[in-house]
Amino acid sequence: PKKHKSKTMKIFEAYTSTKQKLKAAGIEDYVFEAKEIIKHITGLSANDILAKYSTPLTVFQQNNLVALLHQREVRYPLQYIFGKWDFYGRSFFVGPGVLIPRQDTETVIDVALDYLNNTEAPEILDLCTGSGCIGITLALEKYKGRVDLLEKYDEAIAYAEKNIHLNEAINTTLYKGDIFLGDLSDNKYDLIVSNPPYIPENEMKDTSPEVAFEPETALIADDNGLQFYKAIINNYKNALKQNGMLLFEVGMGEANAVADLLKEAGLKDIKIKKDLGGIDRAVSAIKE
Repeated sequence: PKKHKSKTMKIFEAYTSTKQKLKAAGIEDYVFEAKEIIKHITGLSANDILAKYSTPLTVFQQNNLVALLHQREVRYPLQYIFGKWDFYGRSFFVGPGVLIPRQDTETVIDVALDYLNNTEAPEILDLCTGSGCIGITLALEKYKGRVDLLEKYDEAIAYAEKNIHLNEAINTTLYKGDIFLGDLSDNKYDLIVSNPPYIPENEMKDTSPEVAFEPETALIADDNGLQFYKAIINNYKNALKQNGMLLFEVGMGEANAVADLLKEAGLKDIKIKKDLGGIDRAVSAIKE
């Protein structure tokens, strides 16, 4: 008997069927993801895909597509499947044990760079650095400056290390430490930035299914989500230079509470900036 040979799909057929499968799995951004997946398995750019629309996939590519879709259908994050994700125009390694860089966080970078506009060689501290995407991005944008990254968990430290090498961020130093112990707070910085855990425990059930695969230590905070903000303000406000900025990413609905904490701590010029989705995302304050 003849061996049954599975029909090879052309690129456009693969794209269409990927879209349908992702949509059926309840994935909101299925059109964008289908494009990314086809780019990933073929190694082609978006333009090349258009030009090679009717090229058949190789058996290897087709097998990879099947495996990848199985993972995505159980809502394993696309970023983890790929192992790399773009943030502020650069690539970062990501995987289990580290929070996925999100576009919302680019708002924090914009606020930081706007503030550092006239400081050629700033000294920066990135707390709860995770993948390192914030600190490394600032180090590369301000290549004459110096950035310290602080992270508590070994899994995340491994990714931050890989990302420093990947992006050749030679003006960074990565430290293992704990914000609750005030590690590195004896130094003085122009900017202290953090995207700490901020989801209140009771709101975890309302997050997307993908979040279940991200480390809880990077997501959940006690005290209605404010635990880390309080500790950072308390332990690090004196590590700011005169006119230094403390800058946070905040969760949905937390901006005013965080602004109040900054005000109570005697910091001035408190500002809230929205992300592209119109959600209050970055809260900053100046030490006068």
